[in-house]
Parts: sequence; C-alpha cells; structure tokens
Amino acid sequence: MMPPKGREHCQGLPPDILSDLHDNVIDVILMCLPCKDAVRTSVLSRKWKYHWCRLAKWKFDESLWSTQKDKLYPTVKFRKTVYQLLTHHEGPITKFKLDITDLKECPKIDNFLYFLSRKDIQHLVLHLPQKKDELYKLPSSIFICSQLRHLNIHYCSIHYHPSACEGFDSLVSLELCRVMISSELLGHLISHCPLLEKLVLKIAKTLNVTEINAPMLRSFEFTGSVSSIRLKNVPLLAKVSLICENSSMEAEKFDYAKFFQFCFALEHLFLNFRYSQFFADEAPTRLPFYLNRVKHLHLSHVELKESYTRSCALCLIRSFPHLEYLKIEVYNEADSGIQESLELERFSDVTFNHLREVEIISFRGTTPEMQLIKILLAKSPVLVKMYIDPAILIDTGSEILAELVNFQRASPEAEIDVEYYGKLELNRVETNVDGVV
Repeated sequence: MMPPKGREHCQGLPPDILSDLHDNVIDVILMCLPCKDAVRTSVLSRKWKYHWCRLAKWKFDESLWSTQKDKLYPTVKFRKTVYQLLTHHEGPITKFKLDITDLKECPKIDNFLYFLSRKDIQHLVLHLPQKKDELYKLPSSIFICSQLRHLNIHYCSIHYHPSACEGFDSLVSLELCRVMISSELLGHLISHCPLLEKLVLKIAKTLNVTEINAPMLRSFEFTGSVSSIRLKNVPLLAKVSLICENSSMEAEKFDYAKFFQFCFALEHLFLNFRYSQFFADEAPTRLPFYLNRVKHLHLSHVELKESYTRSCALCLIRSFPHLEYLKIEVYNEADSGIQESLELERFSDVTFNHLREVEIISFRGTTPEMQLIKILLAKSPVLVKMYIDPAILIDTGSEILAELVNFQRASPEAEIDVEYYGKLELNRVETNVDGVV
C-alpha cells in the first residue's frame, strides 16, 4: 500500500500531459510516425482516439498488412486497410504514397483513386506490382485530381484517347517508370501540364516519336529509345540525362546534334554511351552550334579505345566552351594498341578556358586514356584538380604515375589525385596555349 505522502504526491500531479497537448502538436507527432503507429495512438486517450483520421500525409506499404502470424491473403489485408481509411478519414490528404510492388497481383484501386481526387491530393506516388505479362490499367479517375503538383507512377499501363486526358494545370513534376503509354497520349499529357518543371521517363517499350512541349521544363531524365524523343519547346531546360536502353543490343543511331539544337539554357548534361551512336554519320569535330551555358558534363560507358566513340566524346567536349566540370566513366577491356594518335597539334585551336575539375573513372592506363589526360592538362589553363579512379590496381602503376607527372600542363595550380596512390606533384613545365574553343 502506498504511503500517505506518496498518495498526496500522486494526487498533486498535473492532468494527463498527452491529453493536454494542442492539436497542432499532436498533428506534428503523428506525421513523424509510421502509419501503423499513428493509428495505434488512438488508444492513448479520448482526445487522441480519432486524431489520426485527420492526417494529411500517408504511406501505404507492406508493413501495414504483413505480419509473421498473418493468415489473410495480402490483397485482402490491403483492402481492409484501405477500407478503414476510407471510412474514418476526415479532411484533405495532400500526399499519398502507395507501394505494393511486392504483391503478386494488383488490387483494384479505382475507387481509392477517386476518393483521393476528392481529398485535394497534391503529391501522389503509385508503385504497383511488377508484372511482366500484364500491367495494371490506370483508371481515368487519375485525371480528375486537379490539384496534383507531383505525380510518380511505376508499373502500369495508361490507355486512353488523348481527348480523355485534360492534363494537370498545377503539376510541377511527373515521373513515369516502366509505364506502357502511347506516344500520342504522352505528348498530349506533357503539353497539357503548363507548369511542368521536372520530367522523368523510363519507358518500357519503344515509342513512336514523342514531342516534348514544356515551356517551363528545367530537368529531363529519359531512359529508353532516345530516338523516340524530340525536344520541341524547352526554353528553360537546364538539366538533361539520357540513357539508351536497346534490348536488341545494337547501337541506336540518332543525330544528337539535332536533339540539342533548341536547348539553349542547358547547364548539366549526362549521357550514357552504351548502345548509342550519337551521330547519323561520322562524328563531327564539334557540334554545328555552341551550347554556351553547359558547365557540367558527365559521360558514362565511354569506350575510348573505339575510334568513333572517342570522336563523339571529343566532339561534345569541344562544343561546350564554358565547361567547368567533366566526368568520364571509361569502359575498357584492354589496351587495343590503336594507331591513331591524339597529338596536341590536332587541338591547336582549342582551349578549355573554364575547365576546373576533371574525373576519370575506371582508369586502366590505356593509350587512349593517357592521351586524353595529356590533352586536358595541356589545354586547361584554370584546371585545379584531376581525379583518377583506377578500375583495378595496375601492375605498371609506377610507370604510369611517372608519365603523368611529366605531362605538360597549362595550369600551375593543377594537381592530380590518383585513388590508391594519392596526389601527384606535377613537373613545372608550362605550355603555350593558343586559340579559343
């Protein structure tokens, strides 16, 4: 039995702290909890019982209905969870993420999407099951979510006539990953999102030509058949990432000079060379136009030992006179012993006047790699750092390092940092650099 002083002390305690919290404080606490735990707070007190029903941000995934003792089929548990939300929720739902990629089949979500469309949904993420034979057909109710600002959809098909799609007047970002959609509908959808700033497309199958008409677009990431895309009206586009996916394992022939001719605001460019042939004919010395705003260039899967690929890479580097950062991920098997030489005389008209940092990834010390490094050092008067990351520990590492140290360089501040070997002190040999890109 509690002593008298203990009882008096207990009776003097303040009222229940949890029940006295302001509503906005409870809302903040609930938003920091996983959905399942947020619902469980209903047992804390009478005031907390239905507070979770007013949450504006939700994430539904396997953790909500999967337990070790679960005897119900996952789809059934999903339906029960959704029904509970539909029955009890009050107020708007501004952000909702549905991640059911691990389910063997996709439950019907048509009514649920219609419910969200009436809840002022602004940020919607749908990651549906990854079924190869049949993708879930996205219901038309998605198009009546008039306040959507961010839409992210994975693994579904969108089959509607373009006239049935009115677009999204407030949409800022759109991501479609492994989605089946016609070129006509995709182009129509993009052109009817007047505020669209970010577009990510990872298309499952080859499209017919799709025109990108997005006057506010600033960032574009595309994975698929690059030849199916035309950048038509993108005056603000500053960041582009292109990855060619070709299931036939044959290089895709496409004229990249035409692709970028209207990208006057481009600043950041990532290109994956795998399966890509960048020009319809022989690679030119440089593009027929300058992209003066490009400052960051990242080239991936570059086979420098292959003459055509090497020419494409050099063409792009030459075409960006204000380039500041260059990253090249080399794809090499072994030194091919090529006869064609990249001597400095061939670059007498070139100076990389703004290049400050260079990264060479998967370096093996092959002849083409060494020649490229030599050119960049000799033609970059403001270069600060060249970082080299070897693919493996090179047997002839000491010989290669000695050769790098003796390369002429245009910048007295330039340093070479080789992973596993540290920074190299360059010999103080200056070069006379004439000409401008």
